[in-house]
Amino acid sequence: MKNWKINSWRNYPVKHIPEYPDQKELDGVLSKIKDFPPLVFAGETRHLKEQLADVVDGKAFLLQGGDCAESFAEFHPDNIRDTFKLILQMSLVLTYSASLPVIKLGRIAGQFSKPRSSPVENIDGVELPSYLGDNINGMEFNEKSRVPDPKRLFKAYSQSASTLNLIRAFSHGGFADLKKVHTWNLGFIKNSPAAKKFKDLEDRIADALAFMDACGINSDFNRRLKTVNFWTSHEALLLPFEQAMTRVDSTTGEYHDTSAHFVWIGDRTRQLDGGHVEFCRGIENPIGIKCGPTLKAEDLINLCNKINPNNEKGKITLISRFGHENVSKFLPKLIRAIKKEGLNVIWSCDPCHGNTIKATTGFKTRPFNSVVKEVKNVFECHQSEGSYAGGLHIEMTGQNVTECTGGAQKISDQDLSSRYHTHCDPRLNANQALELAFLISDEIKKNAAYSKKNIKAAS
Repeated sequence: MKNWKINSWRNYPVKHIPEYPDQKELDGVLSKIKDFPPLVFAGETRHLKEQLADVVDGKAFLLQGGDCAESFAEFHPDNIRDTFKLILQMSLVLTYSASLPVIKLGRIAGQFSKPRSSPVENIDGVELPSYLGDNINGMEFNEKSRVPDPKRLFKAYSQSASTLNLIRAFSHGGFADLKKVHTWNLGFIKNSPAAKKFKDLEDRIADALAFMDACGINSDFNRRLKTVNFWTSHEALLLPFEQAMTRVDSTTGEYHDTSAHFVWIGDRTRQLDGGHVEFCRGIENPIGIKCGPTLKAEDLINLCNKINPNNEKGKITLISRFGHENVSKFLPKLIRAIKKEGLNVIWSCDPCHGNTIKATTGFKTRPFNSVVKEVKNVFECHQSEGSYAGGLHIEMTGQNVTECTGGAQKISDQDLSSRYHTHCDPRLNANQALELAFLISDEIKKNAAYSKKNIKAAS
């Protein structure tokens, strides 16, 4: 951590950070937030990193999912519950398929800011600054709403704290009981147009649970079957806020960004000489790095070495996002470079961002089949390269929205307008996300079997 300070990122160029009209007001808000209680704790962050180290070794799988961008308008306990519930449902399917524990990491309780492809938005000849997330400015297309407002950070902090409070209650209060999760999945199967396709797998899960129950292994006697560890994450984009939430752990003297357990650097802000990389190299949180088509192998190696100079397991998660047609073109050379250098990383697949298109009706959308194809192509690529695909990163919601086309529901371009609620990018709805988990179950199983074979050979 040579020459690193909590504010040293300010000496480097930064992208996608807004210019506030009143710097004095921003400084005042950040000064107050600096004295607010942490949202997460250093011990939790270390525990997550320990679990992620198991993914590096092929002994676990990472599921990361949630909103593209959280909003103030959709903040409601039911929405938090439904997203949490959906991640549990997907985890049960993936856990059974892989015979591995699934680490549950939400894009939640802080995922507000979004980098935009253009700094301005033009509608009917009127040009205004782009919407950057509810913690920065408003979505309404008017001049006043689009001015960055520091006071929005207070509301973002409050919403994140409330969300975390409810998640902790759900995680340890009985809501996450394995029997309940299984029942939810049965309900999905019953009502799914693709019920026959998924019933065999669900029957096998039911048999496994029945056997466990007969052996006395159930939530009545084993607390681990009705509680879960659920972690939070967001893109570390708005660095002034991230700095204000970074604290020194009194037991170790280490710096932890207490706004989330896990933060990531986006594909647009991963410049080796940029402020976002500089900030993230000094905090102890696990760090994600989005890997898009423009990322060169040598730059990826340099990024990993700069952020994780000790090659610590669980520190770095590489989140590939190429688009289903580009996986074989870009991913293999990155895998080979990482293997050659002997770097300890988790490889996760983001099948959403590279498959965004514009529908015939003008809405931004993602075809469900393209999402499934990217996941399958990524898994095939890792197996052919002798690597372990250890994670899935998706933008989804527990709500019944119509933002991505296709799936068993057969959402069409014409259906998008009926329930298109996202504040930024289109999300898989609850049925599509769970359908994805069922559809990739075979790939997960082969992937896990390959990993276990390698572990056995290495030992």
